[in-house]
Amino acid sequence: MTPYFSLASCYDALTSDVDYEKWADFYESLFEKNDLKVKSVLDLACGTGTLSYIMARRGFDVTGVDASAEMLAEALAKSDAQGESAAPLFINQTMEELDLYGTVDAAVCSLDGINYLPDIEAVKAAFRRVLLFLEPGGIFIFDVNTPEKLKGLDGQVFLDEKEGIFCVWRAEFNEAESACYYGIDIFTKQGSLWRRNFEEHAEYAYSVSELENALVSAGFEDVNIYGELKCRAPEENESRIFFTARKKRI
Repeated sequence: MTPYFSLASCYDALTSDVDYEKWADFYESLFEKNDLKVKSVLDLACGTGTLSYIMARRGFDVTGVDASAEMLAEALAKSDAQGESAAPLFINQTMEELDLYGTVDAAVCSLDGINYLPDIEAVKAAFRRVLLFLEPGGIFIFDVNTPEKLKGLDGQVFLDEKEGIFCVWRAEFNEAESACYYGIDIFTKQGSLWRRNFEEHAEYAYSVSELENALVSAGFEDVNIYGELKCRAPEENESRIFFTARKKRI
C-alpha cells in the first residue's frame, strides 16, 4: 500500500499540533530577509494543503504539488467545504518530475518532505526541477529531519488517539540504507467496529554538507542554514534544520 493511502483521511486530525501559521510567518520573514517581493509560491509536498490555503489567504498565488493523490483529494475537499475564493492550484506530481505551467517567485517544502527522497541522486533531481521553475533571484526554502534525529527514533513506539482514530507507529533505523522506517497501524472507527490499515513510510538521512553540495550541484547559490523556525544558525543537536538557496539573478 502506498504511503498516505490510508493516512490521508486522518492526517489533519493527527497533526493538529502543527502550527502552520507559524510556518507561514517564518517563510514570510525569510522573504523579507532576502529582500524579495514574492507573489507566487510553490508548496512542494503540500500534503492536505493546509499551508497552501494559509499562504493563499495571505495574498500569494499558490501552487501545491504532492505525489499522493489521496492527500490532494483531502486538500481539494477543503476548498469545497470552506468555499475558498482564492484556492490554490493543486497538481499530482513527484518532486523529481516537477513540471509547472510557469515560474514562481519562491518554493517551499515543509515538514521534512525532502527526507522522503530515497537517495542523493533523487534529491539532486528534485532540486534541478525546482531551480528550473524558479524566477531568477527566486528562493527555495526547505527543512529536513537531521540524521541524529532519525537515528534517535530507532526502536521508539508512538501512540496517538483522536476522536474515532487510534494510531500506533514504530520506528526502525536502517544503518545500511541511512533510512528510518515507520510502520504505522491506523485504526478508524466505523459504526461500532474498528477498521485497521497499515502503511510503511521511510525517511532518508542527509547531512548538511550533502544537501549543500546537492544544491550547488543543481545550480543554486547563496545557500544558508537556519534552526527550526528561527532566523539564526542551527544550535547544537537541533533536530530540524532549514535551508534557503537562491537561483542566480540575471
